[in-house]
Amino acid sequence: MWVLVALTAATAALARRLPTRVATPALLVPALFVSALGVAMAQTVVLAVLPVFGRQLGVSAAAVTWLLTGFMLAAAVVTPVAGRLGDVHGYRRVMLVSLGVLVAGSVLCAVADHAGSFAGLLLGRVVQGLSAGVFPVAFGLARRSVPASGLTGVVAGLSAMFGVGGALGMVLAGPLVGVLGTVALFWLCAALGLVALAGASVVGEPEVRTRAGSLDVAGVLLLSAVLVAVLLVVSQVRTWGWASAATFGTAAVAIGAAVAFVLVELRVAAPVVDLRLLRRRPVAATNLVTLVVGIGMFAAVTLIPQFAQAPPAAGYGFGTGAAGTGLLIAPMAVIMVIAAPLGARLTGRVGGRATFQIGALLAAAALVALALAHDAVWEVATAGAVLGLAYGLAFAALGTLIVGAVRPDETGAATGINTILRTVGGAAGAQVAAAIITPSAGPPTEGGFTAAFLVAGAAALLAVLTARAIPATTRAASGAPR
Repeated sequence: MWVLVALTAATAALARRLPTRVATPALLVPALFVSALGVAMAQTVVLAVLPVFGRQLGVSAAAVTWLLTGFMLAAAVVTPVAGRLGDVHGYRRVMLVSLGVLVAGSVLCAVADHAGSFAGLLLGRVVQGLSAGVFPVAFGLARRSVPASGLTGVVAGLSAMFGVGGALGMVLAGPLVGVLGTVALFWLCAALGLVALAGASVVGEPEVRTRAGSLDVAGVLLLSAVLVAVLLVVSQVRTWGWASAATFGTAAVAIGAAVAFVLVELRVAAPVVDLRLLRRRPVAATNLVTLVVGIGMFAAVTLIPQFAQAPPAAGYGFGTGAAGTGLLIAPMAVIMVIAAPLGARLTGRVGGRATFQIGALLAAAALVALALAHDAVWEVATAGAVLGLAYGLAFAALGTLIVGAVRPDETGAATGINTILRTVGGAAGAQVAAAIITPSAGPPTEGGFTAAFLVAGAAALLAVLTARAIPATTRAASGAPR
């Protein structure tokens, strides 16, 4: 936790010292998209090959999942901090620091993987996770620099990159590992980070008057404690047991730290998370549906690779390797790319709430179909393609909704909170899915997968219903002050 705080403080100091730059709109949107894509890919690039890392590094299945959870933890802590720093010191500055962290963390991962060090690899994944500050500052930079006529499409595309990059990370991991080994995954992330860094270095933003403000260290510490405790409970409850002292004790720490965090954030002048934003109905409702739909999505994307790689002797699955699993998921990633501009157009016609509900309803239908029909590869691939469309529409709408619900100078803070909830929802969804498919003793069962797909579908359907709390009159993203 202290590592996260120290690195966050260093980011703040460096962000204040970086120069501003005159805006160059022609390169801005491609640079933003590549930056978001690179960070999203870094998050999931290990997911489909976690068993490979476990075998290579000699660690248990429970321990190796921290290569994903460690990234998510760091990302959840840094996103509101980065958003706040962007609001105060300028978004481009924070983006450059975040992309530099992505490159450094990726190189550390590659070196540690080559040396066979699980501890070093885990540290590298935590450092990679700190690059997730790209998401809130990308939204802020877009809102500050993109003309209002094109802002809705850019915001929708950035939001969709969260899902597109995640799906591509899983698709590419298998073939890369099969040909070049696991270390290639991290060199790919480093290369993408360098490309994004080069793009971000030649674009700029309108002149920003830096506002006074110091880093809310107490808030960062308490937020870190809350997230560490929550993710520990979510990830370790199967090992500890639901009624164990460790589970109850860690849950108590999470609750106590959360209460203290709220009390501190409501009293400081420059909170790391501006909880006052959550008093607004559009913001609170959008964040709630983000959490719910994140649970359903990450449950789905972790279930499909595990199901596909199960040997036919188990009575289900296709026995695919990592490369075959990547090809199976490819339709999901391709359709997500197509869904981003489609989501922007649909939002312009029917509004963000309706677009989100359409996406979440499609996700529920696809997950129920997976629960009922998963005997053939084409069935799983087709359902995956529908999921790509569903989550592409849903995430595109979420970005528009959250940006449209706040003032331009609150964009970084608001999208930072929203990204936290996506991350926490994703971590919870992955662990809930794992708990359902795995009985107390023995390997996963087909009945477990069926139940897990149904639970993920129920989460998507719950998101449809919860979205009714979002005011239909929430305006589209706008570059103008409100």
